[in-house]
Amino acid sequence: MNPQHGFSAAEAESFYELVASRRDCRHFKRGAPVEAAQLQRILQAGYQSPSVGLMQPWRLLRIADAGLREALAACVEAERQATAAALGPRSDEFLHLKVEGIKDCAEVLALVLAPDDGTVFGRRTLAAEMALTSVGCMVQNLWLAARVENLGLGWVSMFEPAEVGTLLRLPVGAQALGLLCIGPVDEFYPAPMLTLEGWRTPRPLDQMMYTDYWPEGPENTSHGN
Repeated sequence: MNPQHGFSAAEAESFYELVASRRDCRHFKRGAPVEAAQLQRILQAGYQSPSVGLMQPWRLLRIADAGLREALAACVEAERQATAAALGPRSDEFLHLKVEGIKDCAEVLALVLAPDDGTVFGRRTLAAEMALTSVGCMVQNLWLAARVENLGLGWVSMFEPAEVGTLLRLPVGAQALGLLCIGPVDEFYPAPMLTLEGWRTPRPLDQMMYTDYWPEGPENTSHGN
């Protein structure tokens, strides 16, 4: 594709529809595979993501060993229980939520922040933060590509990074940031799952956008849990 290509109104509309229909998926069709060509296209989209200083700080480990997948699922379950305990009054409500699809999805990719390669360009004052935002950009590309392929993708971050790092035999300086579940789904949620389950309602855009300075008297509203 010519990078100078101008997008038509129909193509632009299709893109915005894609962004609006992206979902963090938890419910997968167990046993349904992902075609190799589909997975490769999704990975290529992630590879084309921007990164600060072109540092590409992310690595992906495709989990092929069934025993390793089970062990990773156990790490997630342990943290799910710990999170429930920390939520106090909302514990039972939280445990009702489905927070991962590791055992059901077709593919699991471990998302890893690679050891710092010393990149300074764009990172002199925010070294760690810019590495993390670069990883986030890559995952967003994966999410959008998966949605175009009519596949679900869920980013699971509910685990102790050190435990998962040990399971994955990560080198010193590397950190596990997620377990990406990819696979066919019966349907895509009509709205974010946490909204459908009544856990949290997204704040409107006009409450997230300011002009020039942080407004005085910010809302005294808790958005935790």
